Parts: sequence; structure tokens; C-alpha cells
Amino acid sequence: MNGKVVGTSVPRKDGIDKVTGRAPFVADIPVPGCWEGAVVGSPVPHGILKGFERDPAFDWSRVVFLTARDLRGKNFVHLVRDDLPILAEERVAYATQGIALLAAPDEALLREALKALRPVLEPLPAVLSLEDSLARKGIVWGEDNILDEYRIQRGDLKKGFAEADRIVEGTYRTGLHEQLYLETQGMLALPQDDGTLEVVGSMQCPYYVHGALVQSLGWDPERIRVRQAVTGGGFGGKEDFPSLLALWVANLALAAGRPVRLVYDRSDDLLGTPKRHPSRTRIVAGVKEDGTLTALEVELVLDGGAFTTLSRVVQQRATLHVQGCYRVPNVSIHSLSVATHMVPCGAYRGFGAPQALFAMERHMDKIARVLNLDPLDVRLRNVLEEGDVLPCGQVLRDAVHPKEVLLRAAELGDYRNKRVAHAAQTGRVRRGVGISLALHGGGFTGDGEANMGTTVRVEYASGVFTVHASSADMGQGIGTVHPMIAAQALGVPYDQVACPRPDTAVTPNSGPTVASRSTMYVGRVVQEACGALIRDLAAFLGDREGTGPARFEEGRFFLKDRSWTTREAADLAREARGSLEAWGTLPPGCTGRWDQDAFRGEAYKAYSWIAQTVEVEADLDTYEVTPLEVAVAAEIGKAIHPILVEGQILGGFLQSLGWSHIEDLTLTGEGKLSAEHLNAYLIPTTLDTPRWKVEVLEPGTCPVGPCGAKGLGELPLNGGAPAFVSALQDATGVFGTEVPLTGEKLFRLLEERDGAAAPDRQ
Repeated sequence: MNGKVVGTSVPRKDGIDKVTGRAPFVADIPVPGCWEGAVVGSPVPHGILKGFERDPAFDWSRVVFLTARDLRGKNFVHLVRDDLPILAEERVAYATQGIALLAAPDEALLREALKALRPVLEPLPAVLSLEDSLARKGIVWGEDNILDEYRIQRGDLKKGFAEADRIVEGTYRTGLHEQLYLETQGMLALPQDDGTLEVVGSMQCPYYVHGALVQSLGWDPERIRVRQAVTGGGFGGKEDFPSLLALWVANLALAAGRPVRLVYDRSDDLLGTPKRHPSRTRIVAGVKEDGTLTALEVELVLDGGAFTTLSRVVQQRATLHVQGCYRVPNVSIHSLSVATHMVPCGAYRGFGAPQALFAMERHMDKIARVLNLDPLDVRLRNVLEEGDVLPCGQVLRDAVHPKEVLLRAAELGDYRNKRVAHAAQTGRVRRGVGISLALHGGGFTGDGEANMGTTVRVEYASGVFTVHASSADMGQGIGTVHPMIAAQALGVPYDQVACPRPDTAVTPNSGPTVASRSTMYVGRVVQEACGALIRDLAAFLGDREGTGPARFEEGRFFLKDRSWTTREAADLAREARGSLEAWGTLPPGCTGRWDQDAFRGEAYKAYSWIAQTVEVEADLDTYEVTPLEVAVAAEIGKAIHPILVEGQILGGFLQSLGWSHIEDLTLTGEGKLSAEHLNAYLIPTTLDTPRWKVEVLEPGTCPVGPCGAKGLGELPLNGGAPAFVSALQDATGVFGTEVPLTGEKLFRLLEERDGAAAPDRQ
């Protein structure tokens, strides 16, 4: 291939092992003498832990039993805020919260021990809704239940409302959302004879896990090694929780003096791991009769659950995305994360943006309804362009293409013709089409990337260039994309580049695999490391020949009348030096200016854009809704691997469709999540998959990302839900304000609708 790899769909590096079943997941790794571990969870959402009753007939010397007082080091999980305990000490704050740990030589004995143990708790009243949390009907966290709060203001809100012809108000809600990765959470701890500890697990962020172990145990970092096992999906759900799981198995292994593995079954995973934050968003918009926005006032509230975990950063992204893709001169945004006695909410693909954009996109539909305009025309009237200013003060300068994707999605989905055709429908089964527009900022919010210190190492040995980066491949294909970027930069064939899974003993800290940063930012640092290696080899060849540096072009070094391939030059350098490696970091100009205290500045260096139409069919007798066709247009800069890009779009969008109407997860009156098994939590299957039309636009490139690429992974989930609910409105005439919009909720909306003879087309 001579290094011409980017833009082609090369075979995945992990494809054969996964297809043949050779890929070893955590549960598959053979470890002689390994014990099985388990966590004992609280059966109540709020209460006082009095102790434990242990059946005296059971031989407790055969197992390891730990409570909070038996933990090594400090009882907290290091993350954004160190408020989550490894195990509850006296007060429990959510159902399933860890209160004790058990380990046994085999699963049968472990089950016996679990049956022989009964926690003694005094239940207390629980706060189970964000409304009750805001009303302080009980204090869950701090003094007022407010985990975090942000405000953004731009322009003169009073003036903007005075200039408006109409004031349009609305309240929108989104529910819990389960990541449902194929492989459940799992972790393995292996104490070593030299006093070190190795932890292997299914994770997105090896250095998060490493940092949590170091901070809690109080050990030198070199004593702890963290390796990512093959990971069967994450979607954000394996960002923070693996740190807690690692601390459980580490404490059990250190107490037992032998390896311990803890792998959740599906029920434990459904009930006890972080979900997408539920939200409530209130919007007041000032608009002209032609649909032009003059003012926007937003209050956005996220339910964070019992502890902070990742709520702060999810809330930041939601706050900065809630204005959507629209030009608004006068804005006030107020966001809150509140605590409830629920499993702490965490990351899920989109990371706050889907909740925020659902509200804004539905509000654009409401404006269209009030003004009797087409929703597409209202969007086109206000769509952002280069030079516009966002509420945080950021001026959009590069690769601003929301209008292009919006028009292309409408064309692909035949939006206008379908709107006309659907207007004449009668009968029990109705069709509808909806449209939405979304964006996603690539990388960490604000100055996060500048502070990350992202580092990549590239080394050469035995004919292979190896990329060492802590980005975790969890199915999205980063273990293929990074070698592609490296092959292009080095001018070598793709099969001469390897990318092993992260191992903190040998892999530098490239940051976590989150925030659509692994291609855009870590990929850029891969490119920089490869560039450093090329410069080193050019200088080496020049020194060897007694001249200046060699010229590198099209995968070859040229000097005088001689030339070498990159591999030939690397062989010569390694033979002369004994080793060959190069390091890369993020170059200047890849991050913007940001004032965290004022929450203003360049929030994201580049935005990706996506628009989608969804056509649905609704049965007005059974209240079943079937997505028929989806048309998507996305702009992500350069598409590194076209097939992986399309797969990301299809997968993310299908998740958004599930969240839109069938993935119904609630909190029961007992404070437990409603789904203990997959019979109680429906997800889209192949039979629920619509026809697809997908087009990736490449009108320009991003100056930050490698080869001009921007972030992609989270973008496809951001706009699907409002497009689906808009389509359902077009089909039935009812205006949905929440997701999931289940059949039961649709029934209630239709019952409440004023008995008009024909559905309201707006």
C-alpha cells in the first residue's frame, strides 16, 4: 500500500480473533488458583448499616469477607470528586451500593457464603426524583443536593424577548438509558510475589483505574500495573465503574493472597452500574413571525444519582450543547446536577448532549407548530454559519457545516415530499417523517485537552512499528484507526504497524477513551510521534552519510543518489543504536483559550455535525411504532476508515432509536431500577432496524485532527430521539415532550388530545 491507508477500509486488526472466538475476555483468561469474588449490595436506597448476621453453620474460614473497616488504604474512588466510597461505612445512599465483599475458591462456595450472610439495615426515607431533590425533601449530598451548577449568559435577554413577536415555552424530559454492552463488567486482580499488583479488566480508561488504585492504596505508581483485556463494548459505561470494581478485586486479592476475579452477571450489571442521566429541561424562546430566534432562556437539570462520579463533566457538555446548532443573540443558560438516592449516573455515548439536544430540537419543532411553519424551514432560518458566536463566547471559525448536512439529510430522506404525502393520510396505520440537527464538540470540554498531557510512544523492532497509546479499543475500532494513521505518517504498509491493548507498565498516558477524542486528539499525537520518528531517521541517515538530514517523501528517504524505505532506515538505526523509539505530544494550536471559572471561551476546538430524517409507521390501535427509514448526513472532517465510520453511525443511531421509544428504565418506589433482566428492558433487534441511507460529507478538514479528521463516536446518538418523536408527531398529531415515548405514553397523549377530525400536521 506504500502507506496510502487513510480513507480506505482495511481489515480490522482484531477482526479475525473476535470472529473466531479466540479473543480472551476477562472471564476467559485462565488463571490457576484464581478465586471468585462478589460484592454484597444494599437492598435499600437509603439507610443505616447496623452490621451483618453471619450464619454460624457456615465455615467462614474458607472465604474472605471484607467490610469498609477491612479495606486497605483510603475508602474512596478517585475521579472527578472523591466522594464515592469503595464500600459504605455507616449510611447507604442507593440500592445495590457495595457494603461488603466476599471471595471464595469457587463459585459454588461463593454462592453458599452469600446465602449465609444477611446485612442488617435501618431503612430511611429516600429522595427518588430530581423534583424532590430540588425541593430538599431530604438531603442526599452536601447541604442542598446540588452536585454542580453552571450559568452562561450572552447578550440582553430582556431586550431579546422585547424584540420577539411570540414567546414559546416548553418542558422536556429524558429518561434513564442503559449502555447494554455485550460483555458485562469484569475485573481480575493478581498479587505478585515482589509485592506489586496487576489488575486486568474490561475498561475504557486504564489510567483512571491506575489512579484510583494508587490514590486509595497509597502505593507508589510503579507497584501497580493495569492492563486492558479485550473489551466487549463500553459506550461510556466502562469509564468510571471499572475503577470501583478494580478496588473491590484488589482488596479481596490482597486479603486472600491470591488472584481474585469478579465478573457481573447481566442482572447485577443492569441494577448496579451507571446509566445515562435523566433530565428535565425548560426552555423559553423569543421568536419573530418568520421563525427567527431573538432570545433563549434555558434551565437544564440532570439527575446525578447519589454521588458525583462523572456528573460534572456530563453537565458541562450538556450546558454547552443545549443551544443546538442555532444562532441566538440573547441567551441565558442555567444548569444543575442534583443528587438522589439512585445508582450514580455516569457516561453514555453523547455524554449529556443527547439530553440537551432532545430538548432544543423538540423546542424548534414547537416553534414551527406555533408559527405554522415547516420544522425544516425554522431550522434553516436560524442555522449556525462561520463567524457566528456561541453562548459561551466562542466564535465559530473552521469547518462549520450544519446547513450542508441539514439540506443533504432532507434530500436523502425525501423529507418535503413525504410531509406532503403524509398530510392526506387516513386510517388506523399512519406514517410520519421528522427531522433534526445536532452537533458534538470533539475532545474534552474547555481546557481539558490542554491539561491532559496526551502522550504516545512509537517503537520499532523486528520489522514492526508499534503504537503505544492508552486509548482502549472496545469495539469502535481505534485499534485499527491508530495503526492506519501511523502507517500513513510513516509511509509503510498497514500490516507493518501494531497497536497492543493498553498496559500502564509500557503504555504512556494518552488520556481516557472518551469524548470522541481518540481519533481527533490521540490520533493527532500518534501522527506527531510518527513524525518525530521520521525526523530522527532522516537525521540518522544524514549523520551516517556525513550530510544533512535525508529527504522523506512517499514512504522513502532520499539522500544523494540513494534511497531507503522507512523500514530499511529503521533497521539500520536500530542496529546502530540497539533500540528505536519516538514520542509524541499535542502540538501548540490544538487547544483553545478557556476560562473555567467564567465558563467561557473556546469550548471545543472543532465540532462535528449531523442531520437526520426518520420515517415511522404508527398503529393507532396497538400504539406500536416502527421506524421505517433513516437518512443521515454527517460531517466529521476526513473519514479515516469509511466502513468503520458507517458502522459507528448506524450503531449510534440505532441506540438513539431504542432510547426514543422502547428502552424504558425507571426507578421504582423502592429505589431500585425497574429492569433486572433483558425481558424487562427491550432493545432494538435486527427486526427493528430501519432502512438506512448514510452519507458522510467531506467539504473540508479539521486543522487539529490527523489527516483532517474530527470526532465521530458520540455524534450519531445526539439527534436520533428528537427526529423520531418529530416523526411520530407528523404521523399522529400529538406533540411528544419526553423519551422514551413508549406505547403507553403514546396512548395517554392520544387520549388527551382534543378530538380533532384530522391530526395536527405541525
